[in-house]
Amino acid sequence: MKTFTTNPLKLRLSTSLFLIGVILGAALAHAQTCFTASDMDEPTRTALVSTAKRYFDMAARGDSAGLRQNSIPSVASDFSGIETVIKDNQANLSGAPATPRSPFLLKVEGTAPIARAEFLCGVFGKVGQTSDSAVFEIPNLQPGSYGIVTLDVPTAKQTYAVSFVLQQDGKDWKVGGFYVKETKIAGHDGSWFAEHARAFKAKGQNHNAWLYYLEARDLLVPVSFMYTQITDKLGDEAETVKPADLPGGGKTVDLAAGGKTYHVTAMFPVVVKQDLDLVVKYQSPDVSNTTQTFQDNTAVMKALVAKYPELRDAFDGIVARAVEPSGRDYGSLLPMKDIK
Repeated sequence: MKTFTTNPLKLRLSTSLFLIGVILGAALAHAQTCFTASDMDEPTRTALVSTAKRYFDMAARGDSAGLRQNSIPSVASDFSGIETVIKDNQANLSGAPATPRSPFLLKVEGTAPIARAEFLCGVFGKVGQTSDSAVFEIPNLQPGSYGIVTLDVPTAKQTYAVSFVLQQDGKDWKVGGFYVKETKIAGHDGSWFAEHARAFKAKGQNHNAWLYYLEARDLLVPVSFMYTQITDKLGDEAETVKPADLPGGGKTVDLAAGGKTYHVTAMFPVVVKQDLDLVVKYQSPDVSNTTQTFQDNTAVMKALVAKYPELRDAFDGIVARAVEPSGRDYGSLLPMKDIK
């Protein structure tokens, strides 16, 4: 197993989750099981927490080599992503206290990977999740035992959620995934973004509302493949404002600017320093001519704000990224005040 990746913008409905659990529960019970901290035996619970704290200390010291030696083979063989996360965050984590949350233990039985493993953790009610439940959705998961441990790490400038996915290897727990997430943007947490999403909705600014719901959801869980009662509720709310004219799920949106038509493939919020900017990606045949691509990026930003003027109320700037078929891209950032 390598580090888990899922769509960070995905929202789900609690009603859908409940139906999935009812319909598939009997069939999946033998293959996918989740244990909360209260369900685990004490040695397992202690091992998960102590291992995560030990690995956190390595990351805080910048000990990439040590973490790599304690990783499962598929992660150790392609460790560059985790190494970058360690380098980017080592100064912030060094010397900071780390308080572990209650761990989760996930078990997958069988002999073959599961295309989409879904783990229902804790107690569920008649309409879905409760305040004590959680759901993890992980693609292409191999049979085995996995622990998920998150540590809250407050610093003078920011609070971080540092999460480890641990895979059992004999008596040891090895690193299968490592995530560091800021829990606030410019001092604002997920609840703040949810409140402002509702305010945008009340003003009929559904594009802003949708994008702020996405940011709220992202900030309220330590890893993107985790879902809670709160995030399911946000999913329900977000579906009521989801615009039909935004790209996503393989659908592109055409944007006319300067006599050209640009095919927009994605739009999502991003943090640049302490600003909340909006990324817009679009298709480009070639980005090697950076002067021309910069002009195209600028045209796309201007056209985007002209089409959706409400974006000025929600974002500090726009990041336009031209992406060619090879995947190579070229990006430009303009503050919102400079987009005219």
